[in-house]
Parts: sequence; structure tokens; C-alpha cells
Amino acid sequence: MTDICCIGHITLDKIITCENTVYMNGGTSFYFANGINSLPHKLSFKLVTSMAEKDRKAVDELCAKGIDVCFFPSKETVYFENKYGADPNHRTQRVMAKADPFTLQQMEGIEARFYHLGSLLDDDFSPELIKALSERGLVSIDAQGFLREVRDEKVYPTDWAGKEEVLRYTDILKLNEQEMTAVTGLESPREVALRLASWGVKEVVITLGSKGSLIYANGQFFEIPAYPPKRVVDATGCGDTYAAGYLYCRAQGMSYDYCGRFAAAMCTLKLEHNGPFDATIEEVEAVIAKHQTPFV
Repeated sequence: MTDICCIGHITLDKIITCENTVYMNGGTSFYFANGINSLPHKLSFKLVTSMAEKDRKAVDELCAKGIDVCFFPSKETVYFENKYGADPNHRTQRVMAKADPFTLQQMEGIEARFYHLGSLLDDDFSPELIKALSERGLVSIDAQGFLREVRDEKVYPTDWAGKEEVLRYTDILKLNEQEMTAVTGLESPREVALRLASWGVKEVVITLGSKGSLIYANGQFFEIPAYPPKRVVDATGCGDTYAAGYLYCRAQGMSYDYCGRFAAAMCTLKLEHNGPFDATIEEVEAVIAKHQTPFV
């Protein structure tokens, strides 16, 4: 039994910012796995991923870091172009190639306490697969991919097909400010959280960029501050880094308030450089301590 299993495609990313253009691997699974692996190995972790065989060097590099990777070859590797403007919270995307969706057969024999589904595109995970995983452990979902449809390389926002069915099987749902409105039609984070809870979600985690984040669980709201970075270099993967920090703490039974603050501090450190999170837990704790307020 694995404590945390992250399922998602590793991508090839072209990241364009005001300062430069960088080519690197990415995707929820990539940023999540690197984030978890940088922290003390108090939990067991498995990554289930898929990409073209010709690109599997990225998988080999993760394995070389000691990460337990279950790899499934795909016809193509997901290829994203992410373009950021002056505001790092907003980006435009193009998808040059798509990978095969994950299947129920691939998940046979993979048992975990927490399954984190790192969706990148709207057909990555079927409702049948999500239901099956919910019968084995707690399901955590990043909403972003369920709201992206690709047509002629361009990414279009779309409604989440079958969302109420899928959300019945969802224990933890992470969304950002744009995604929460797309899913519910509401603009108030607290109203969004209550609506999602009425659809069956046990824990709602809403990231609000520089305004912090909001967690709703067990009928209680937790407002999490954002910790200002020394400088903003690259926001790609920040949401995935937040999810990694949040689940790392949740799987150890820590309070919702501390889980959110730990995740926020990881994002602050991630923002300060290109690539995935690679700081230490001592650096994360130092960010929290610098802006210390009483925990709930």
C-alpha cells in the first residue's frame, strides 16, 4: 500500500515569459513528483505516468532520483506551449501533441491511501476510472485539465462534462480562481466551496494567487495567506507544487491550516526559479515562520 500515488502525463513544455524562453519537462506528475521527492521521505510515493518511448529520458531521470515510477508508453507525449504576460497568474496555451488517456487496466494492482489525479486535458481520466479509484482510497483531483479542450492546437475553456458524477467520487478538489467560476458559475470562493461540497466534495482547496488560498473541510473555512517571493521567475507548476505540499501534510494527519500554509510556502520558493520545487523542508518552514500567525 502506497501512501500517495500521483497519476498524470509528463509533458514537454515551452515556457515563454517576459524575460526569456525555456524548454523543459513539465505536467502535474512531473512537478508533483519532484516536490514530494525534495521533502523528507516520511511517506511512500508512487508516480504513474505516460509519454512517448522516445521521450522517456525524463522518466529515467526521475527514477535516478529514487522516485518509484510506473511508466506506460504512449503514442505521443503531451507538448504544451505556455506563454505568460506581466501577470504570472495568467497564461495562454497551445497543445502541439496529446498522449493516450489513462485506463482502468493500467491501475490494476496499484493500491494507495491517496490518489492524486493530475489532469492536463479533458479526456485524461474517465469517470469509470475515477469511481474505481475512489473505492480503493481517497481521490484528489486537480480541476485544470477537465476544463481544457484542444482544437487545432489551441486550448479552449470548456465546461466539465459529467462533473457532478465525478465530484461525488472526489475527496479533495483543487481549483484556481478562474477554474472555480468555470465549474460553478459563482465568483465568491466561499460560495464556490459550499456549492462543491453540496455536490459531494469532502475538501475544497481554492488557490487565489497573491491573495492566498481558501480551504473548506469538515464544515469549516481556513484562510491561508500567500507568502511574497523575493522575485517571480516562473509560475509554471505552482499549482502542482501546492498540491504536493498539501497532500504531503494531509497524509501525515496535520491540520488543514498547517497543510495550506506549508503548501503556500512551497509555492513561494518554487516561484523564485525555473523548474520544479527543489528546496528543503527547513526552507519551507523558514518561510512560514517569517510570516507567523496563530494556527487554527
